[in-house]
Amino acid sequence: MKHFLSFLKPYQLPIWIAMCLMLFELSVELAQPFIISRIIDDGIIQEDMSVVLTWGGVLVGMSFIAFAAGVINSFYAAHVSQSIGYQIRQRLYERVQSFSFLNFQAYPVSSLLTRMTNDITQIQNTIFMSLRIMMRAPLLVFGSVVMAMIVNIQLGLVLLFSVTVLIIFLGFVMVRASERFKQVQKQVDEVNRKVKENIAAMRLIKVFRRHTFEKANFHDSAGVLKERMVKALKTVEFSMPVILLFMNMSIMAILWFGTVQVNTGGASVGEVVAIINYATRIIGAISVFAMIIMVFSRSHASIQRVGEILDTEDDIQDLGYQQGSQGNSNIAFENVTFRYPESPQTVLSNVSFHVKPGERVAVMGATGAGKTTLFQLIPRLYEAETGRVLINHRPAEDYSLQQLRQMIGYVSQETVLFTGTIRENIAWGKNGASDEEIVQAAQAAQIHDTIVELPDGYNTRLGQRGINLSGGQKQRISIARALLREPAILLLDDSTSALDMKTEARLMEALQAYRCTTLMITQKIQAAARADKVILLEDGKVTGDAHHEKLLAQSELYAKIEASQVGREVKDYA
Repeated sequence: MKHFLSFLKPYQLPIWIAMCLMLFELSVELAQPFIISRIIDDGIIQEDMSVVLTWGGVLVGMSFIAFAAGVINSFYAAHVSQSIGYQIRQRLYERVQSFSFLNFQAYPVSSLLTRMTNDITQIQNTIFMSLRIMMRAPLLVFGSVVMAMIVNIQLGLVLLFSVTVLIIFLGFVMVRASERFKQVQKQVDEVNRKVKENIAAMRLIKVFRRHTFEKANFHDSAGVLKERMVKALKTVEFSMPVILLFMNMSIMAILWFGTVQVNTGGASVGEVVAIINYATRIIGAISVFAMIIMVFSRSHASIQRVGEILDTEDDIQDLGYQQGSQGNSNIAFENVTFRYPESPQTVLSNVSFHVKPGERVAVMGATGAGKTTLFQLIPRLYEAETGRVLINHRPAEDYSLQQLRQMIGYVSQETVLFTGTIRENIAWGKNGASDEEIVQAAQAAQIHDTIVELPDGYNTRLGQRGINLSGGQKQRISIARALLREPAILLLDDSTSALDMKTEARLMEALQAYRCTTLMITQKIQAAARADKVILLEDGKVTGDAHHEKLLAQSELYAKIEASQVGREVKDYA
């Protein structure tokens, strides 16, 4: 809630203007029954047409002014709600962008999408309706009771008792509804997750002919959403018949008691009519309460969900007091141990090695050996549990995240391309990159010749995630994007797996023109042989750190890897 109030603060003036206009509308509406009572008692009953015309003219004039106030109020309400929704969405997106991998693991992608779309839209609608309708309804109820008691205290007390009972009842309903709508929002996350997964895996589903299975899964998930929504709506809708029944009984009580008062001289006909008019207005206002309960219940859940993201604590602190070097960089791991949160398994255990500036190092090991995790510790996507990662002889924590990551060109194991042109995808790696720089990076990545052969060249548009390119083409575009940064450290996470040996050899040769320290995860022994040295990981531990030929003589595992790929016999080390 504290975040929500901070978003409202810059819009205090338009909020107050909208509130004042809404209060003027409300004042006119509350004054109407009182004016009508004067017309009846002083004009119609007394047969004084001048009183009828005078008060009737006042009534018509006030109605036109209230109409204009309502139009202007709608403008300010829309301005405030849309502006605050924009601000919340921007802040939420920036917050998600600053997440570490650890923070991301706490929230499924589907949940983040729902919070940035559905939840913020819910908050926007609530703000608009609050300034336009919802705040007017409770004020109308309160004002009607006050005016009824001003008109006739005894009849007004009957109305006060009825409204008090209904408010207590509505408070109970709102608490129940809020909890149920919170469950609805959680299930919306689950439905979105299934939709996202199915769309992303559509090819696989078709090949395996699992559409019937997935359809049944979605049916179950959507069914739970329907059931939870029905329960929430039942809670809200149940209140309406109760409200109408109780208020109608109250009106009957007022009519009966009012008749007695008129007969005994305790009330006039106009006063009874006015109080009945206030009672019917209360019924109209309270009938809006069902909608108010539903909207506020969902909005309360949405505000909590948005607040969870904004309140998420960063597990990686950005100290930001050391400038990053732009030249070649040495890298050192000193007794680094790492395990993922809530996992008993150690991924890296006492890892130590040193990479000299400008060296090209191949990192090898079986699946699950910790290679990718090791890479992710260098740009501080994760933090080491113990030990230190050093860049240019300084702990990585001494650099600001911006400076540290500016030094690094990273090509992930899963190739990520964006919808847009090839030029835009390569240029994404560096703001303001020139065409010459883009072409140079593409040539070094061995993708330039392929690009110019396309009908639109560098302006060829890519489908979602580069679906209209082969795996090797996507990998080379990703490498070009990283090279465009002219990084001091280049991290290639198995990003040449789809390249043939000749293309990979030309790429490795082209990389020599870049003054950067290169670490590459690879499964290819030929690539490892061309590196200055090889770091071999087994079960999260460094079991080899030497040049290819030396490592062949030292490591049985490395010798087996080499033999499996080139057919060499392996001597028995036993």
